[in-house]
Amino acid sequence: MRLIIGITGSTGVLYGIRMLEVLKKLGIETHLVMSEWAEKCIGMETDYDLDSVKSLATSVSDEKNMASSISSGTHKIDGMVVAPCSMKTLSAIANGYDDTLVARAAGVTIKESRKLILMVRETPLSAIHLENMLKLSRLGVVILPPVTEFYTKPKTIDDIVNHGVGKCLDQFDLEHNLYPRWGSS
Repeated sequence: MRLIIGITGSTGVLYGIRMLEVLKKLGIETHLVMSEWAEKCIGMETDYDLDSVKSLATSVSDEKNMASSISSGTHKIDGMVVAPCSMKTLSAIANGYDDTLVARAAGVTIKESRKLILMVRETPLSAIHLENMLKLSRLGVVILPPVTEFYTKPKTIDDIVNHGVGKCLDQFDLEHNLYPRWGSS
């Protein structure tokens, strides 16, 4: 399996980082692209440095590199996850404004009928945000905000992040044990 992982400048970059860690352990090929603000958020929100995050991916492209392989539909991938997905990136994807490689790769993922998952991060949501999400959902894009669940009795931030990442992995039928399933003992 080959996945594109986009990390954009919204709070919650830990979701994208954890996604890369888990996918690497699963042996999944990943192509990482981060926005400028994602890189800044990594420094503000985590103890990770950019090089260690990039080392988790199989390959990395600069967000301004519109000649990257992932900007073309002829580059075969199984899907893309944007974790987290800022409202700016959501808007760009919803309106076909491919001004960054994250938006372009997402647009290509849509046009090639491949799975696209957006872990949108914002609250409260405006009517504009909701309309952009509805527009994309009608195209088959999975809108998967990292909503905290409590039935698993999370005790740490890692428990909460693992649940969100696990929900994304479920979309690709990837086996994991990041959280207990409902009804499991």
